Amino acid sequence: MKPPASVGVAAGQGAADGIRPQLSELIALRRHAVRGPAARRGSHALRGQAASMLRGRGMEYAESREYVAGDDARHIDWKLTARSGSTHTKTFQTERERVTLLVADTAAALYFGTRVRFKSVQAARAGAVAAWSALRDGDRVAALRGSRQQALVPPAGGTRGVLRALDALSRWYAERPADDDGLQYALEQAARLLHPGARAVVLADPASAQGVPAATWTALAMHVEVRLILLVDPLEMDPPHCVLPLATPEGRMQLDLAAGSVREAWHVALVGPLETLLRQLPGRRIQVSSLSSDAASDAWLGSAVMGQGG
Repeated sequence: MKPPASVGVAAGQGAADGIRPQLSELIALRRHAVRGPAARRGSHALRGQAASMLRGRGMEYAESREYVAGDDARHIDWKLTARSGSTHTKTFQTERERVTLLVADTAAALYFGTRVRFKSVQAARAGAVAAWSALRDGDRVAALRGSRQQALVPPAGGTRGVLRALDALSRWYAERPADDDGLQYALEQAARLLHPGARAVVLADPASAQGVPAATWTALAMHVEVRLILLVDPLEMDPPHCVLPLATPEGRMQLDLAAGSVREAWHVALVGPLETLLRQLPGRRIQVSSLSSDAASDAWLGSAVMGQGG
């Protein structure tokens, strides 16, 4: 059974009825931004300023080494010096701005909805909340989608960086881009572009995310914090027991959702991918949340399923 991505199910027409995201509504979501929880060494929770592996003056102790001419005498490690009999100095990790990258799935299944808004609009809104939250954490914000023709929205700090990312989301989710090369390509690009300590917020349809090989998820999560937000629609998750008329590329048809075999196929096609991802990806150090199209767009904050970090 194919997902009902091509079914036109949404009330009303026009640009502000939940079918196409508006830049103004994404900007207004700034009030829902939250600051990430405090950093914990080894944690993959969303967190604040990232420490680089560069050695120099900074806020966090890194290691001690033998003193060399020119080192700051204020940083002498007196305890180690006394124990070893030779002068040692402390080094520190310098801080740098972290990058938060919004990775946008633009699969056809997202451009669909039955309540409140299309899943694509909810994806844009969830991405906006993530971008504003990143700004509060002091991050630079970037965005990309699976496209060989369209370049990355490069990282930029401050409100300017957020607005550039939001403008991209509002365009990408207004209608499905013709040059979509898939979520896997987008994630491979993200893995090549992001440095250790960065974070990726992935906005995706469950079927798209399930289609990505496990090795791709693992490679990304090895050095980057990954938050996956899976967009779903109430009809997909809990279909009514009725005969559902559908308009498909092959023509009009009726789907008997009261039949057990049909409901089972529906569950396998639409609910199964979500259940699989919620069960498997947290074990790969990926935070996973589901977000319904009729839910508050910040409902994914703090709701992730998370496995034990390695």
